[in-house]
Amino acid sequence: MKIMIATAATFVVMLTSCSETPQKTETKAAEPAKPPEPVAGKYALYQMYTAARGVLGADIEPVQMKSVRLADLKADPGKSGAWQVTFVSARAQKARSYTYSIVESEGNLHKGVFSGQDESWSGGGRGPKPFPMAAIKTDTDAAYETAKKKAVDYEKKNPDKPITFLLEKTDKYPDPVWRVIWGESVGTSNFSILVDASTGEYLQTLH
Repeated sequence: MKIMIATAATFVVMLTSCSETPQKTETKAAEPAKPPEPVAGKYALYQMYTAARGVLGADIEPVQMKSVRLADLKADPGKSGAWQVTFVSARAQKARSYTYSIVESEGNLHKGVFSGQDESWSGGGRGPKPFPMAAIKTDTDAAYETAKKKAVDYEKKNPDKPITFLLEKTDKYPDPVWRVIWGESVGTSNFSILVDASTGEYLQTLH
């Protein structure tokens, strides 16, 4: 009799546990991916520098850097969706261009850092000069803010002009210079402002 009562009790417990409503697990909806955002020049420069140093050597220096406008990306003055830089190595007597892009795009632009081919380089001559990475103390967003103060009248007459950046060092100034360009390029623009990339100071307005 005791065995039968124990068996019946066990059966009742099993039925009770089976009849309990299973707990619901809440699942959070996945957050939508944030759209890619343009980056300032120094960030892109250091991404490309890290890649180039492992290829060309520790003595590499940039000789020119420019922003690359992406037509399908919302403009953000002071930043760009893609950048291109040319590094040179005096030891290896080579030059190589790199691009950094936040998205895949036309014009052979690939997301992240992408390397071009080696070219011979002997230095000297006219044109832009190599400069040390440490000389770039002022970023493009700060350079734009400085340039914008000198471009108030021009921007009123020419609203919605794209902003392009060019970084070079010439014999005219002791430091490398950010050229903040109102337009697609130097050749197609009639207004740009030079800002010292080391000190952040305004240098010159070019028409």
